[in-house]
This record gives sequence, C-alpha cells and structure tokens, in this order.
Amino acid sequence: QVQLVESGGGLVQAGGSLRLSCAASGPTFSMYFMAWFRQGPGKEREFVARISWGAESTYYGDSVKGRFTISKDRAKNTVFLQMHSLKPEDTAIYYCAAGQYSAIYPANYNYWGQGTQVTVSS
Repeated sequence: QVQLVESGGGLVQAGGSLRLSCAASGPTFSMYFMAWFRQGPGKEREFVARISWGAESTYYGDSVKGRFTISKDRAKNTVFLQMHSLKPEDTAIYYCAAGQYSAIYPANYNYWGQGTQVTVSS
C-alpha cells in the first residue's frame, strides 16, 4: 500500500512563507503524478498543484500561480510545496495525493495523506 505523510504546516503571518513536505512509501510504480490539494473551512477540496514523478512537468491552480512551487526529491520519495506571499485565504488543511493520471479532481487520485494545517493570520 502507498502511504503519504505530510509535514511542515503551521501558523504564519500574511506575506510569509512555508514549505510543506510529503513523504511517500510503498510501491512507487503506481505513483505517476503527485499533487497537493487543500480544503478550507466550509469549502470543497481545491486543487493546488501537481507534478509528474518522472518528467517534472508541473501544473498549478490559478489561485496559487506565481506564489507556490511544487518540486520533488526522487531519491527520497518526497514531494514539496514551497509557498510564498501567503494570504489569509490560503488557510486550509493541505493534502498530498498520488495517482496515475494528470488531473485536478480529487476523485482521480488514489492515495491521500492525513493532511497538515496551514493557518495564515492577517
């Protein structure tokens, strides 16, 4: 079974930065795309970014373009989300996900982490 464990969340002031990590374990052949989603209070789960495990192609949601960067360390089976210029509206639980298809919908991802809370104060 694929397991994903997020870390790096916390409380930060608006304009600040955070880096989230997602450590993956288990069979890596099934993890073709890795993605970050987030879910704010009372909101639906929202696509943030995704990266291809091999080709390093990336794709971002409109609300984070230019502020967030997704990257990976293949040797460590870890995916990162570097977040800059954080805004209060970025406050959410951030989830790491893995799946075989390039997609922005949660239903297309087979494996999920437990989530890490990011809170941005104004």
